[in-house]
Amino acid sequence: MEFHTQIEAARKGIFTPQMQNVAQEEHIAPEILMQRVAAGTIVIPANRNHKNLRACGVGQGLRTKINVNLGISGDCRDYMCELEKAKLALKYDAEAIMDLSNYGKTNTFRKQLLELSPAMIGTVPMYDAVGYLEKDLRDIKAKDFLEVVRAHAAEGVDFVTIHAGINRKSIDSFERSGRRMNIVSRGGSLIYAWMKMTGNENPFFEYFDDLMDILYEQDVTISLGDAMRPGCNDDATDAAQVSELVELGLLTERAWKHNVQVMIEGPGHMTLNEIAPNMLLEKRLCHNAPFYVLGPLVTDIAPGYDHITSAIGGAVAAAAGADFLCYVTPAEHLRLPSIPDVKEGIIAAKIAAHAGDLAKGLPGAREWDNRMSDARQKLDWDAMFDQALDREKAEEYFKSTNPTDKHTCTMCGKMCAVRNMNRIMNGENVLLK
Repeated sequence: MEFHTQIEAARKGIFTPQMQNVAQEEHIAPEILMQRVAAGTIVIPANRNHKNLRACGVGQGLRTKINVNLGISGDCRDYMCELEKAKLALKYDAEAIMDLSNYGKTNTFRKQLLELSPAMIGTVPMYDAVGYLEKDLRDIKAKDFLEVVRAHAAEGVDFVTIHAGINRKSIDSFERSGRRMNIVSRGGSLIYAWMKMTGNENPFFEYFDDLMDILYEQDVTISLGDAMRPGCNDDATDAAQVSELVELGLLTERAWKHNVQVMIEGPGHMTLNEIAPNMLLEKRLCHNAPFYVLGPLVTDIAPGYDHITSAIGGAVAAAAGADFLCYVTPAEHLRLPSIPDVKEGIIAAKIAAHAGDLAKGLPGAREWDNRMSDARQKLDWDAMFDQALDREKAEEYFKSTNPTDKHTCTMCGKMCAVRNMNRIMNGENVLLK
C-alpha cells in the first residue's frame, strides 16, 4: 500500500520502520503510537531523503525532546566550527539540529550536516531565500519562496519552520497593539517587511496548499512558526500572539487534510505564571498538535545567563504539556554562540526536558533519578558519573580536590551525612577524628 508520509501511513494502518523505532525507544504500544500519529498528536519527522536518520517521535506521551540551533551569519562564517557544534549536539543526544544559516549559499553545509547527523534536521527556508535566489527581499516573487522550500525538502531536511500564520488579518492585531518589542522573530520580520514593501499577502499563507504538496512529496514536517511570539515579558499573551495562534490552528487542520505532519512553535518570553495557561491554549486552539517552545525566557534582565532563564521556563512548559524545547545559550541576545556556549545551552535544555518528564510522570523518567540516588547512597562515585547528564564535568569537579576520605567529597568530609548514616545503620561507630 503506497504512502508518502508517516501520518498517511498511520491512517492507512501501516506500521512503518520509523514508527517501530519510536515505539521501541519510547516503550509505547505500537497501536497507541499509530493512533496518535494518525491523529497528529505525535509527529515523526523523517524526510525520505535523510538516509542515516534515527527516527524520533515528538508529542503526546513521549519524552520531551530538545533542538540545537546553529549555522553561520554574515559576521561569523566558519562552517567547520558549526559542524563541531553539530557533533557536540550529537554527543549529548540532542534529538534535533536546526541549521539557521543566513548568509550566502548554504546548501553545501546543509548536505554535510545531513550526512553527519542521525538526529532530525530542521531549517527556516525564509533565511536562505535571499542567498539562494540572489535577489533583494523586495524583488522576490511569491512563488520563489516555495522553490527554496522545495530545494530544502529535496536535500533531506526533516522539518521546516514556516511563518504562515502572519497574514493580513493577524498583522492588523499587531499594528494596533502597540507592542513594546514589535516582531522579534527573524523569519516573521522578513515576511512582514516583504508584505509591507510589496503590498501582497504572505506567500506561505496565500499558497499554503501548494506548500503542502511540496512537503507531502518528501514527508517534511511543517513547524508552524510563531512570527508574533513575544520578545519580552510585557508582550506575552497579547492580541498579536493569540490572533496568530488562532490562524495556526486553522492551518494545522488544512495541513492534516494534505497528510502533512504538523508542529506548532510557541512563545519566547513570558513570566512563570503565564506559561502553563499558554500550553493549554495552544493545545486547545491547535487540536493537540505537538508544541515546540522557544524557551520561554522567564525574565528579560539576564543577558549572559539566558540558558538559565530559558531552562526555568522550559521545565515549566514541559511539565505543562510542551513536547519539544529549543535550547538557548548564554550568548542569546549577545552574539553567535561559541562551542562552550552551545554545550551550556544543550545541558540546560536537557535538564529542563527531563524535569518536565518527571513532573508529567513519564514512564522511565524517575528510574534514571533513582539510579543516581542509589549510587549516591552507596557513595559509588563511578556509578554516579555513569548516570550524570554531563559525566565529564561531574568527574572533573570531583577530582579537582582531594578529600581525606576517598568515599566523601571536600564539602563535608567525615561529616558526610550519607557516610555516617550508612555506618550507624550498619551498627558501626561514627568517628569524626
